[in-house]
Amino acid sequence: MIQQLRLKKYISGTLVLFYLLFIFTVTSLFAQTKTSSDGKYTYEFVENDPMNTRIYTLDNGLKVYMSINKDAPRIQTYIAVAAGSKNDPHDAQGLSHYLEHMVFKGTDKFGTKDYEKEKPFLDTIIALYELRRQTTDPVERKNIYHKIDSVSYLASEYAIANEYDKMIASIGGAGSNAYTSVEQTVYVCDIPSNQLKKWLEIEAERFRKPVMRLFHTELEAVYEEKNSDDDRDKVWEAMMSGLYQKHTYGTQTTIGSVEQLQNPSIQKIIDYYNEKYVPNNMAICLSGDLDFEKTIRLIDEKFGALEKKEVPVFVPPVEDPISAPVVKEVVGPSQESVMLGYRIPGVNSKEADILTILDNIMSNGKAGLIDLNLNQSQKVIDAFSSTDINKDYSGFFLGGKPRENQTLEDVKDLLMAQIEIVKKGDFPDWLIPAIISNLKLGHISGLESNENRADAFVTSFVMGIPWEKSVFYIDRLSKITKQDVIDFAKENLKNNYVIVYKRTGEDKNMQKVEKPEINPVKINQNDKSEFLETVISEPTGEIQPVFLDFKKDIQELKLKNDIPLYYLQNKTNELYDIHYIVEIGTNQNKKINLALDYLNYLGTSKLTAVQLQEEFYKLASSYSIRVSEDEVTVSLSGLNENFKKASELLEELVSDPRPDEEALANLVDDILKQREDAKLSKRTILWS
Repeated sequence: MIQQLRLKKYISGTLVLFYLLFIFTVTSLFAQTKTSSDGKYTYEFVENDPMNTRIYTLDNGLKVYMSINKDAPRIQTYIAVAAGSKNDPHDAQGLSHYLEHMVFKGTDKFGTKDYEKEKPFLDTIIALYELRRQTTDPVERKNIYHKIDSVSYLASEYAIANEYDKMIASIGGAGSNAYTSVEQTVYVCDIPSNQLKKWLEIEAERFRKPVMRLFHTELEAVYEEKNSDDDRDKVWEAMMSGLYQKHTYGTQTTIGSVEQLQNPSIQKIIDYYNEKYVPNNMAICLSGDLDFEKTIRLIDEKFGALEKKEVPVFVPPVEDPISAPVVKEVVGPSQESVMLGYRIPGVNSKEADILTILDNIMSNGKAGLIDLNLNQSQKVIDAFSSTDINKDYSGFFLGGKPRENQTLEDVKDLLMAQIEIVKKGDFPDWLIPAIISNLKLGHISGLESNENRADAFVTSFVMGIPWEKSVFYIDRLSKITKQDVIDFAKENLKNNYVIVYKRTGEDKNMQKVEKPEINPVKINQNDKSEFLETVISEPTGEIQPVFLDFKKDIQELKLKNDIPLYYLQNKTNELYDIHYIVEIGTNQNKKINLALDYLNYLGTSKLTAVQLQEEFYKLASSYSIRVSEDEVTVSLSGLNENFKKASELLEELVSDPRPDEEALANLVDDILKQREDAKLSKRTILWS
């Protein structure tokens, strides 16, 4: 690894930040999943899988996905449960999200000083919540909550807050978190490779039987999340409710409705855990510096005792066709925007594959129709396309923000015009092959990241996609033709859309969760459970550091005018990454940021701005420019095979830009409009 080098120029294979639903490709579509054995354990694998993935299934049904990557002595861990907000009972919406929070609270062995004394209070709290759910009288409901608050204080005498976090910190874990989506709930952590055994002990214990302690304080955090009044959430909820009028994708939300949030049930959460958090509905996904045989033995030792149970099958409702545009209006304080959405079949359909190509034709950051016709041409402030590919249905979305004196209807018409271009086939023949090349780039760069590898395992498991199908994903996409895309657009992108207009104003219909009065509880942060003491005291093998020898490992050359070139040969994959560093920044010239923004809209004496973007995309290469107080860094990355052409193209741009007065005037207007819009954004005000 190169660390904090002030390089004038270096080349190495570093991570290009692309995210793909699946990140794999090989040469043949005919390989199938095979099985092998390391003695006691049988595993599945796919020939020519660049990640050399092994997939084990324990006797209790627990899936284990593993890939070895020894770039660093770390292991990225994901524990996935194939249950998300779509599985929430309709009378207990937000339940999956609640449970995600509660799994961090401990069990009868940690997170408590004395569980036998704590348990009667917790049982009383559970019963009081059930009583409150059945009570309609507001005064009586308030009285019951006062009792919940009082008993919660008594229970907190025995609780030890944040013990899970303390244990993860003690083993050097990083990025400990979790997320809930419509299809899954996933628990994430990055750990040192020598702490795998301890991590498995901690995780096996917390998933054995989580205790719902400190519930009402966690409830307060969820209330705050619901009451945040985020306009983006409101737009998304309006879009989903229009696309899915039967399916829980649209009839309920991940965080839950106001009514349901005001009537939580700990008992329903416990029942849900007992039903869904079972080994045959879970997967452990690992990538990093690990040993296959040792790791699967440890996982079986720690998780093999979990009991297998029958999991109810989710039967998705069949949505009625959308025969005419469904129009939604959302009002809020942030800047105006418009969003269109189409409903498409789910992840395992051919339509979902074509949708991925179509999305890149519309918007790929460089040479898509929206990129060039709307953003590069400065016809809108910002426009985009995106997908939401799920198990039962997928969504295709177009959106944008207006310029000064432009209406949302104007933006909508511009977006719809791009769809008509696709239907007519008025996009270049080279575009789909270029998309495949860029997906290949994403595949190769994605393999450098343990997080991407583990996340791909989660996607395969949760979506029910056979691993061989994931491995050959890009190869499959490469078979999609221009005519396939045209036919798809004509068949699926008609007046069967949902459109959400986000207007600026006061939302007089905004509902908020009324937060009950909650008194502080004891957190006992200096106490330690016996389980924590045991985990911390267990001996751990040391990781032997490997240091970079700058004189031997990094080569140096001199270019013209004695410009130094530092480089590190990439022996891992087919990528390059080059950085030109110029020692001038905003301390020397306050206008340099504006000048570099302006450069994005300029062509050269040989190529227009649009043609430049197209050429970079054809080469599966991208450049970026970063400005600090004292430096400008121009970065270029892509496939090795196109390095020479891409570097020549970049040098042409920076050495021969052609001024464009209209582009400059539009840029200034847009910056002023964005500054005004920023004053309406709570997130921008808070963070910027």
